[in-house]
Amino acid sequence: MARKIRIGLAAAACLATALGGSLPLVRLPHRGKGLEGRFHPTYASVHDAATSQARPVPAFLRGSVMYQLFTRMFTPEGTFAAARVKLPSLKADGVDIVYLTPHQLADDDPDPRFWSGRQKACKMNNPKNPYRQKDFFSVDPEYGTKADLQAFVAEAHRLGMKVMFDLVYFHCGPKAVFLAEHPDFIVRNPDGTPKLGDWAFPELDIAKPAVREYLCSNMESFIRDYDVDGFRCDVADMLPVEFWEEGYRRCKALKPDVFMMCEGLKGDDQIEAFDLSYGFYTQWTIVSMLEGKSPASLLEKAWRAHVRDYPRGFHWMRCFENHDFANVNPGQKRKEELFGHELNAAMIATCFLLDGIPMLYNGQEIADASPHSIWSNRDHGKWCIDWSRANDEAAVARRALVRRLARLRHAHPDLFDAPVTWHPVPVPDKAFAFSRPLPDGTTLTLAVNISRETVSLALSGGRTVTLAPHAFDLHEAPSK
Repeated sequence: MARKIRIGLAAAACLATALGGSLPLVRLPHRGKGLEGRFHPTYASVHDAATSQARPVPAFLRGSVMYQLFTRMFTPEGTFAAARVKLPSLKADGVDIVYLTPHQLADDDPDPRFWSGRQKACKMNNPKNPYRQKDFFSVDPEYGTKADLQAFVAEAHRLGMKVMFDLVYFHCGPKAVFLAEHPDFIVRNPDGTPKLGDWAFPELDIAKPAVREYLCSNMESFIRDYDVDGFRCDVADMLPVEFWEEGYRRCKALKPDVFMMCEGLKGDDQIEAFDLSYGFYTQWTIVSMLEGKSPASLLEKAWRAHVRDYPRGFHWMRCFENHDFANVNPGQKRKEELFGHELNAAMIATCFLLDGIPMLYNGQEIADASPHSIWSNRDHGKWCIDWSRANDEAAVARRALVRRLARLRHAHPDLFDAPVTWHPVPVPDKAFAFSRPLPDGTTLTLAVNISRETVSLALSGGRTVTLAPHAFDLHEAPSK
């Protein structure tokens, strides 16, 4: 379980040595005020970033494009069957990996004591949060049946795409089915009541071998029953990395090219357990730039902080929209509407051109601005992607951009880990530029103007670009 003990990295390392190499979860404090103060691992690590190395990833990941599909809001029906019909369109857009938000049976307990703050604030009055689960092994009938989910995965595989399931193992719902037989599976207060974690859900007692076995067997069942290809692991750094390493070993024994993505920031995560981690430093920065709160130069600082804080070869998933960041309350607007299609397109291009792999979120490929909420579905709010405007000018332009960027990732898989060379610019508050020199001699250069003014940038090689407000320039110099 997560313990918010504020000690430094050196003290944490000494503590790990005293415990024989195993490190308790030690929450690290912010390094200062403002966004840069958040550029640090969330938990202390045993491994030193300067001397450790992340493990290699499966070859297919290097040239992949990921898509987060939130079943509830992907279609008006909110079902696997309806989503399956649209898989060929995702394939045509260049998507290689479909990350499916939780399909497991959500807890429908209406007691607001066990609702997160955001769940209460949204006013949807939907007790079922996909990230508060009642039964890890069952499919929620809101989305369909086990056979429907199997058919969804099978169709994705037929099209040449891989599917990733979401694992939520830090907490469970208050009415979780295993509690009747195993009340000790959750952490309890001295009076016997459930200890509630950060989101007011009961914390699983991951220290117990029986709990770890239960969860590892859940991972294995998804591979056996659905032939799933990988897992996105919710708030993974709030659980001991040794648990995830054991889960990875067991899944890999069943499917050798299984892959794992960590929602978290800890330097130990990719030594053995994970292939990818959320690039939160750049994600936070992009959102802050969209909001006009940070200069363009902060993106380079965020990228360099990733290099500074994590083992060599650490691999990142790049995005700025996902189910958390797109989550709005009634009357609020999405980033696409707030900041305009042009600036959002520039940030999508940035995610595709940085190292790691890019992820699109539910409808970004058509510049969807419809409100999204974790708690909205066909019975509550009825929010979903507005597919009726898939052929309007903004949607067509966005889809063309996404397909162009996906072709680049497929043609140049070395974008995954090739060097990132940042260019000095005369207006660092308004623009940034970087190049990706590739082993075949090709160089890709991206220049982005986040301001409302036209800017001119002199880049290396004698090339000058003039960028309109919120515009970007993507230049490919082929090998000579």
